[in-house]
Amino acid sequence: MEPGNCRMNGGGGLDGIGGGGGDSSYGMITLEDLDSFSEDQLSDSGTGSLEEEGETIEDEEQQDRLLRYWQDAARGHQVEVPRDMAEPIQQITSNNNGQHDRERVPFTLITRKEKCGDVLYEKRHYEKAHWACITVHEDTYEQSICYGFMKLMRYICQQNSSGSYLGMTIPILTVIRTDENHSVLSRDVTVAYYLPTEYQVQPPLPSDTEISIEEWPSTIVYTRSFTGATNEVTIINEISTMAEMLDSPATHVNDSFIVAGYTNPAVANRQNEIWFLERP
Repeated sequence: MEPGNCRMNGGGGLDGIGGGGGDSSYGMITLEDLDSFSEDQLSDSGTGSLEEEGETIEDEEQQDRLLRYWQDAARGHQVEVPRDMAEPIQQITSNNNGQHDRERVPFTLITRKEKCGDVLYEKRHYEKAHWACITVHEDTYEQSICYGFMKLMRYICQQNSSGSYLGMTIPILTVIRTDENHSVLSRDVTVAYYLPTEYQVQPPLPSDTEISIEEWPSTIVYTRSFTGATNEVTIINEISTMAEMLDSPATHVNDSFIVAGYTNPAVANRQNEIWFLERP
């Protein structure tokens, strides 16, 4: 897949529904939406009497329908989904016949700062763990996370040494870097996928040489939730807001931060967190 085939632009196309054309009824798309779509509209006959050729044709038709569904939804957010994503999309949507849950990255909550009943931020401890990572250098942050996410989907679905679907985990992380004034994002963006617990000891190797398996050390994270599109402007604003809330920002603020995404990059009202890592 060429980077230019995966395009996500900032601005109005990400702020509303149907901004880039297509059927506005699709609007937003999440993995949960796709589960429902698969169960309600893509179920097979269940008779077990199909010939192998017929099963192949049906499988291809299901892939086409799912691909069109993703493309229609993504188009409203200025995202193009290439044809070669049909199989990974189908595998993630079917959730491997229910054999995998969407595992959340485990952590221990240390403390939570609140004001007038609202959570300002949480302090968490994350254990060391293996992550599949890819660093992307597209023209915009949105293009980079889109391209990186698509590549990781392929690894998750089948392009790995086990040859099997690994299962989705959340959140998907993007490591971002800024200038010393925290006003400009670097073009280098690292997108990271947490390996499910069953693969932590011996992670399947990626077929794609751009993806690497890294063991991240245990760390203390200060995290704040926010909703909406993630682009250069919103991320810089979230970094500034979080820094103002911390009691000792100098302890946590450097030139690297993490955006944790709980829904895929095509969603307008994404569920996100900004993470500050405590310095050793």
